[in-house]
Amino acid sequence: MKRECGPERSWVLIIMQGFLGIGAMFGGGVLMIDPSGNLVQMPDSLLEHSPFGSFLIPGIILLLVLGVMPMVTAIVLIRRTPWEIGEKLNLYSNQYWGWTFSLYTGFALIIWIMVQVYWIQHVSVIHLVYFAWGVGIQIVTLLPGVQRRYHADCSTKSILSIK
Repeated sequence: MKRECGPERSWVLIIMQGFLGIGAMFGGGVLMIDPSGNLVQMPDSLLEHSPFGSFLIPGIILLLVLGVMPMVTAIVLIRRTPWEIGEKLNLYSNQYWGWTFSLYTGFALIIWIMVQVYWIQHVSVIHLVYFAWGVGIQIVTLLPGVQRRYHADCSTKSILSIK
């Protein structure tokens, strides 16, 4: 008997992951190109309470964790690509690994913002927006229809090929 897998697409989640990834890859890339932060008008005083002497390491972390990871997550949520390492890192064996990585991305964004606010000792509107974005990723990922769509028993067929 075939399992009821819920909606064919979870476009809200895919778009949230994609936009986060694009923005973080751009931001991380700029910080890696110019670790002084001058290119994006970030004063080095923001690093005063952090363990970093420049924006290079934060840029690398931003690019990889909040840039590449959400982009990969968005792609695999569309394609349902199997990946052995992803499965090994999947804490929820009853769910497709891409779904679990969506949760990981939400947690990573929330933690990133909390640590950033702690180090710069200031909260701005952009922090609140990205904190809410991380919570939003968590909420959408945990919606029952989204969970059903990415249950491990559902077809691994790409949702792009479903008519």
